[in-house]
Amino acid sequence: MTSAVVVGGGPNGLTAAALLAKAGLRVTLLEAADETGGGTRSHEAILPGLLHDHCSAIHPLAVTSPALRSLELERHGLRWRLPEVDCVHPLDDGTAGVLLRSVEETAAGLGPDGRRYRALVGPSVRRWDTLAEDVMGPLLRVPSHPVLVARFGLPTAAPAALLARVFRTPQARALWAGVAAHAFRPLSEPFSSAIGLGILTAGHAAGWAVAEGGSQAIARGLEGALREYGGVIHTGERVTDAAQLPPADVTLLDLDPGQLVRLYGDRLPRRVRAAYRRFRRGPGAFKVDLAVEGGVPWVADDARRAGTVHLGGPLSEVVRAERDAVAGRMPERPFVLVGQQYLADPSRSVGDVHPVWAYAHVPHGYDGDATEVILRQIERFAPGARDRVVGLRVTRPTDFAAANANFTGGDILTGAKTVPQLLLGARPALDPYSTGVPGVFLCSAATPPGPGAHGMSGAGAVASALRYLATV
Repeated sequence: MTSAVVVGGGPNGLTAAALLAKAGLRVTLLEAADETGGGTRSHEAILPGLLHDHCSAIHPLAVTSPALRSLELERHGLRWRLPEVDCVHPLDDGTAGVLLRSVEETAAGLGPDGRRYRALVGPSVRRWDTLAEDVMGPLLRVPSHPVLVARFGLPTAAPAALLARVFRTPQARALWAGVAAHAFRPLSEPFSSAIGLGILTAGHAAGWAVAEGGSQAIARGLEGALREYGGVIHTGERVTDAAQLPPADVTLLDLDPGQLVRLYGDRLPRRVRAAYRRFRRGPGAFKVDLAVEGGVPWVADDARRAGTVHLGGPLSEVVRAERDAVAGRMPERPFVLVGQQYLADPSRSVGDVHPVWAYAHVPHGYDGDATEVILRQIERFAPGARDRVVGLRVTRPTDFAAANANFTGGDILTGAKTVPQLLLGARPALDPYSTGVPGVFLCSAATPPGPGAHGMSGAGAVASALRYLATV
């Protein structure tokens, strides 16, 4: 029986392992931590029963992921839940850009910018199920639907700050800037619109969903699928040298390129090793989990019903904050993402005390304390919020890295989304998952299509591994 070893039990490693087992391979997954999940873990760190997600929390791309759908995770307990309002970007005058599941309702709320918004995202949303199979994979290939991909891809090449000029109102510009800022890149760079447009399109197609019972439910669902097909999971197994790995016909690595180099060293072809060593890391995340009695008293009423709230002020402020973070300067007013997952999944709360999840974009490896600036940003748009906080837990960039070696320096995207790395992954190659070592493949978020709990990087590596097995 053909065998496979998967190292790393994040969403990509778990997806890869489950797909390989479904294809009939004998699969062993090795995870260094005491539980699988990577960024899709949850914890009760402040109060018993009060559930916060560790990292990945809102999942518009995961809901429509072809890989996750093929594994039918609902049979293993995964349930998606949607907030009433997907995302809100409040401004200082009390108004806000509001993102709803419906393109038409979102456009109506944007007033004079509605027509432009509808034209930007509407056609791709209607065809997202077809489009997803092309854009959520390697880009150096002939797409199955070239006209559809071209229609989607043309605006993604634009700098996000430039694309913002399509809109006239500060609310629409700010809403777009906040979504584009998920890329952790200067919004003046080419292709800085790509991740934002992908999130918007997928979100309108399926909503900005959360997993009932915490993001850990995604990992548990993937574990269930892997075991259903006969796979075996070993936690607490840290691999520091390739010699530790059991014999296998194929090996898939849910690791960042630096760890891969440390594992395989001179076994890697020189040019591959050099490319992995040049791999660039992105800014970090500084996270504050809050226990908030009665919820956050946002001035913008829609924010009180939103699963996600972006705090960054107007377009110009978001542009400046992202530029500073990438340049290694701590922004005076950083871009802050706030998650109110309990609005879609009330089981995460304890009575009238609710879990609020917030992180700021900070420089890579930032060793200061951003707690106060995050609280100031929340208080700026929700006066009196501090008075409702009954508990707090901080996760610094070093804490992210300690909990997950792929998150070096607090880089939770596993690599800077520069133009080459966004389009090509860890190295320029027709097969971005191949490492140059026969039978060994990279399947982490450092490979296309990049970060998220969608598992598509794992699925891409599985496709490469199965092609390899067909030739040996």
